[in-house]
Amino acid sequence: MKRVSELPVVLASASPRRRDLLDLIGIPHTVKPADVDESLKVGELPEAYAERLARAKAEKLAAEDGDALIIGADTIVVIDDLVLGKPTDMGDAERMLAMLSGRSHTVMTAVAVNYSGKTVSTVEQVDVTFRPLREEEIRSYVETGEPMDKAGAYGIQGFGATIVRRIDGDYFAVMGLSLVRLVALMEEVGVTYDFGR
Repeated sequence: MKRVSELPVVLASASPRRRDLLDLIGIPHTVKPADVDESLKVGELPEAYAERLARAKAEKLAAEDGDALIIGADTIVVIDDLVLGKPTDMGDAERMLAMLSGRSHTVMTAVAVNYSGKTVSTVEQVDVTFRPLREEEIRSYVETGEPMDKAGAYGIQGFGATIVRRIDGDYFAVMGLSLVRLVALMEEVGVTYDFGR
């Protein structure tokens, strides 16, 4: 087994939240977003879609840097069997938030790890419930800009913390990276987490 502190670690994501979470648990890393086609395939189930994207990101960078531990991730929001990705514009963000208002939805965060030619992945699912939101609240929140780069048009770790009534599951998965799942996947490819040492 290798210690993660002995390896170069590459995060295949531009998400500042995922960077922050790796920093939180003391895993030094470089950021190299993987450019992959994020289109949903016809008939593809949400969980399979999220996992496919996370794996594609990790494997794309693994082909370029075989010595590193590569971490790929993807987060989607699902309500009424619809996949909500990142909003395309402010109107789209308002539409998504109106759909989520006063209701429960599922956040699916897929995590993929590649090391030494092996890719492993999993999906963490979390139920999230919003309080009811007034139209002017939705508009005001969207005007902060926070929703624009986030699946489902909200961030639980920012202003969005004020609109989430409850979560059932892994808070960090809602932020964009399940840390407990990440450590388990690292173990599967022969890399141990050493608590920031």
